[in-house]
Amino acid sequence: MTLLDRLKARYFAPIFPGNPHEAAARGLYEAVVAQARQPVFYRDCAVADSVDGRFDLLVLHAWLVMRRLREAPAPAAAVSQTLFDLLFFDMDQSVRVSGVGDLKVGPKVTAMGRAFYGRVEAYDRALAGEAAGGGSAGEDALAEALRRNLYRGAPVPAAAVEAVAAYLRRQIEALAGQPDAALLAGRPAFAAAPEPAGNG
Repeated sequence: MTLLDRLKARYFAPIFPGNPHEAAARGLYEAVVAQARQPVFYRDCAVADSVDGRFDLLVLHAWLVMRRLREAPAPAAAVSQTLFDLLFFDMDQSVRVSGVGDLKVGPKVTAMGRAFYGRVEAYDRALAGEAAGGGSAGEDALAEALRRNLYRGAPVPAAAVEAVAAYLRRQIEALAGQPDAALLAGRPAFAAAPEPAGNG
């Protein structure tokens, strides 16, 4: 076995042996990471190019996929849970690689977990308000959720927030239009990246 073969075997080895949903969840996670890493978010949408900014974009895109999986039949819930587990396995590994001492890894990852759930709740609540309000009130709720969570209260141009909010609505629509089978096979198709703030 060559060195490349060994590296591939290590990368593609199951993280959760015996979990039949890991392959699908891994496909979803790789798509989430690729979408969240697009430079347009940092270059044109005022997201901080930092550890926190990258984490918040990852959470935002994981939420989009998990939200769609709530509407799919079994085994969607198990796939969604495995996606979450992969996300936080990766977070744990990233924290360790960053040089955080072993005793601090657990509390750090726990804090990230609380942040994840807080953001999911905020985005869900904003969309529920949008559906109930049927107009500007709901749109304002989503923008405000982004200001508090994605931008962490930093002063950013309204056009940047609006561009990301419009992008989220496009993603929700795009994911809703995909067959359940595609999501459950780990093959989500994200819509285009957000338009640069102030364009269009």
